[in-house]
Amino acid sequence: MRKTAVLANMVCVLMWGFSFISLKVAVPVIPPMTLGAVRFAIAALILAIPCRLMSGEKPRVRDLPCLAGSGFAGVTLYFWGENNGVALITASEASIITAAIPVLTMTAEWFAARLFPGGEAPRLGWRRWLGALISAAGVGLVARVSLALSGNITGYLYMGGAALCWVAYGFLTKPLFDRGRSQIYIVFWQNCFGLLGFLPFAAMEHSRWTPPSLPVAGHVLFLAVCCSALGYWLYAHALKGLGVSAAAAFINLIPVVTVIAGFCVLKERLSPLQWAGAALAMAGVYLAVLPQRRVSPSPLPPGNDPPPPEKAGRRG
Repeated sequence: MRKTAVLANMVCVLMWGFSFISLKVAVPVIPPMTLGAVRFAIAALILAIPCRLMSGEKPRVRDLPCLAGSGFAGVTLYFWGENNGVALITASEASIITAAIPVLTMTAEWFAARLFPGGEAPRLGWRRWLGALISAAGVGLVARVSLALSGNITGYLYMGGAALCWVAYGFLTKPLFDRGRSQIYIVFWQNCFGLLGFLPFAAMEHSRWTPPSLPVAGHVLFLAVCCSALGYWLYAHALKGLGVSAAAAFINLIPVVTVIAGFCVLKERLSPLQWAGAALAMAGVYLAVLPQRRVSPSPLPPGNDPPPPEKAGRRG
């Protein structure tokens, strides 16, 4: 489960890294909230078939707060921030803000465990924190060349708000897995609720609607099929297999992918400092998601040792 979750997250990060290039091409032609509505309408149509075949469930009343909340936070509000942010600053500048998500997630998880002690406390040791910080430092090196400061702080504020919304998305999605809900059920209904959130904002942009060119339409399809439908399904698999903090740690690789995509697609040069930063970012993610060793105390006895009689009943 863990290996497939890591693979799913890596594929997801690759697609989401390229998404900033597609957003930069599409947003000048299609207004931000209209773009969000179009891509998630297509994604919902794509996900409807496997959802019907594999699950066929209507959203349960108990799940509605988490489904609607995560859909609105992780789809509507997140892309309200990201699409508007990319419209104001460069793709690399926008993607660098996502490096804050792992640290924000671990901080939120740490506080949540102390504010609501009844749940399972996360094991966020020094290695997780060090990995997140190393990865963030690597991302800073990668984006240093492209951070020639646009001077537009509004774009950074939009992206900062998007990062906070993604943290909320992870926490609102986790209870659905705890109840045994399937990935396709969760992702499909999150897409539907997120799409509903886009519609009134997209309607307000109708005066700016223009037919997209064929290349722009291709970028929109990539965003809808790969980054929305498939990307959210893969990230849901990663959340289930790795947990909120470990899955979020991979997001630090998105700016690395974006800068490399800019090098390949836009023929931008990467400096040795940027390559070093990419290596640091990947090393930090590896450190953050590496399984815990037995050197640290554990609430359960190690598997090779017989459990004390008074704690044996706690297993399972």
